[in-house]
Amino acid sequence: MKPLFMASPGERLSILCLGAHSDDIEIGAGGTILDLISKGVLLDVTWCVLSAGNQRVAEAQESATAFLKGAASASVRVAGFDDSFFPSQSRAIKAWLTDLRDECSPDLIFTHARGDAHQDHREISRLTGNVFRDHLILEYEIPKWDGDFSRPNIYVPLSDYALDRKVALLLDHFGTQRSKDWFDAETFRGLARLRGVECRAPARFAEAFTVRKMTLT
Repeated sequence: MKPLFMASPGERLSILCLGAHSDDIEIGAGGTILDLISKGVLLDVTWCVLSAGNQRVAEAQESATAFLKGAASASVRVAGFDDSFFPSQSRAIKAWLTDLRDECSPDLIFTHARGDAHQDHREISRLTGNVFRDHLILEYEIPKWDGDFSRPNIYVPLSDYALDRKVALLLDHFGTQRSKDWFDAETFRGLARLRGVECRAPARFAEAFTVRKMTLT
């Protein structure tokens, strides 16, 4: 299968990254972002975390800064919506996203998967599609106890550098998560290896996404 490219080295690409919590974007799309930057794509990034309480605010900001090192431009925003209660805050979140849409028009949006079992993730996915109707949206996946993985239809092969860097940054920046039994290198590398098998990735690893609608020209 002939690969399609989001952008070539030296080309400019604007992306909007949406995550419910402070480590979501990094887990779901961090390797892809690191690879784009390392390959010389001029990445303009708006990185938005909608819920990060107390010390997780610092985690979110510091991690985003590390992942976006070398980007052409980066704007990191951390909102204060209540963790685990996004469905009941839907009106306010939609208004926040609508204001964001009025400020930026990205080439590509990374957001949560529609079928994610976590209520916050699912609400962000629903509202992303509702607010950003004229944009290409890639829905990323987050491993969890619920076993909610679907069948993705877009794969992005990762370099060894991108995967190693992604895992190292996740473990370095999210001290609040290290006590969780799923938050470890084996989880992140294992999922990337499985997705690499599914797309025959040259370096064996990949991130996978779901696209609901896109136009080829």
